[in-house]
Amino acid sequence: MSDAPGTVSAKDTEEVIMEATFRALSKHGYTDLRMRDIGEEMDLTRQVIHYHFDGKYDLLSSFLEYVIDQYEGSVEVDAGADPRTELDARIDQCLFGPEFEEFSHWDRMKVYHELYTHAQNDGEHREIFNEHYDRIRGSIVDVVEAGIEQGIFAPVNAERMGQLITDVIHAARGRRMALGHEDAPDEARAAIDEFILNSLYPDE
Repeated sequence: MSDAPGTVSAKDTEEVIMEATFRALSKHGYTDLRMRDIGEEMDLTRQVIHYHFDGKYDLLSSFLEYVIDQYEGSVEVDAGADPRTELDARIDQCLFGPEFEEFSHWDRMKVYHELYTHAQNDGEHREIFNEHYDRIRGSIVDVVEAGIEQGIFAPVNAERMGQLITDVIHAARGRRMALGHEDAPDEARAAIDEFILNSLYPDE
């Protein structure tokens, strides 16, 4: 059914709810979050939330997919870019994130990692995270394989290379979030360049 003239579309309404969920989670955390807290973070009535979502769990599942979509859909690489340029862009996106109008990359990662921590006891959310992880790793593997096919990269094990890079990224983000080591992403980026990406080039 189409929206009436002058009304906010369902898509826009859901985005308002998602951003309100960001604010509420940042203030209250996952465990103490209530639907009322989300309602207080937006101008729309709380009934709108219940119209779109069947409770807190349904909302948070949609919210998790919303956060993931923001990152997966925001990698920008010029058409025709060489494999190394694309690989650098994907690694930088994962480590440093895109720019947002509200909440920085690390504000959003804080919420992401809190949900990630709780996923160990939640099969549905764990599956969402697993699928996200597989897509990140797979995108890196695809670029490495393309570089090998073009003769730019050495014939390494692309699957293992993608696994290693993805694990380093996740470890660095976790160290920054859990331990407050703000230099972790920069240190990880330097290590990836020096010890991983340099190994992609054949010896001269």
